[in-house]
Amino acid sequence: MGNLIRGISENGGVVFYGADTTELVRRAEQLHETSAVITAALGRLLTAAALIGAGLKHQSHSLTLRVKGGGPAGVLLAVANGAGDVKGYVQNPIVEQLPAREDGKLNVGAAVGTDGTLSVIKDLGLKEPYVGQIPLVSGEIAEDLTQYYAVSEQVPTACVLGVLVDPDLRVRCAGGYLIQLLPGASKEEIFMLERNIAQMPAITQLLAHKQTMESIMHQALAGFAPSILDQSQVCYRCDCSRERTERALLSLGRQALQEMAQEQETAEVCCQFCKSAYHFVLKEYLCQL
Repeated sequence: MGNLIRGISENGGVVFYGADTTELVRRAEQLHETSAVITAALGRLLTAAALIGAGLKHQSHSLTLRVKGGGPAGVLLAVANGAGDVKGYVQNPIVEQLPAREDGKLNVGAAVGTDGTLSVIKDLGLKEPYVGQIPLVSGEIAEDLTQYYAVSEQVPTACVLGVLVDPDLRVRCAGGYLIQLLPGASKEEIFMLERNIAQMPAITQLLAHKQTMESIMHQALAGFAPSILDQSQVCYRCDCSRERTERALLSLGRQALQEMAQEQETAEVCCQFCKSAYHFVLKEYLCQL
């Protein structure tokens, strides 16, 4: 059993991606020590990356979602690969004292901001990665991704994301789903999907009540007789290593390393995704250049 499923309607016209990312988002919160609203913002972006990453053809392919909205959160980044590994980063992990939303939910849009862009970068093993970019709609992440698919890929898409944070800042649950209509969908099918989604409780409410992703899929695709195509596992995992960090250090060039060595004997390089720290004696690397 995995925490991510892919499903399809009986007629093959509707595709469903759904994931319970509770453990993934909990790990991100532990690593980045985020405030409640940033946990929700980064958690939504990580969930979106996991869902979209599930559509990558090969394990080595990767997807990067970058949000820069001009809000106090700064830049948010989420990276996923075809193997189900997801990692993320936020420029400012602590944001507080934001105006409350009328519905009582965390004000992710105010933290992220709307004066900026959502960038989607896909590295599919070609000479150049695919890059799509749109202006932010709301900063709430799900609405922005829905708009991205409509504008950049011309694929009718419904995106639902949610993170429920308890008063003690622990992540109670997190997850989401992505529904896409394949070419040829009728107006009736679009109306049915819109009605189904509008009638459903929030994704966090469903997850908090222990609803499975299969159950959620059947609610979202009621009337379409969906079935599961496959299940997989997504988790927070960083692929940094000493060797990769060493190569990055050497890429700075001899002059930059020499200037660093004059100021300090060793250098510490900390991974922004997992906080792993790597220490290097700079003089040793000058000999390699």
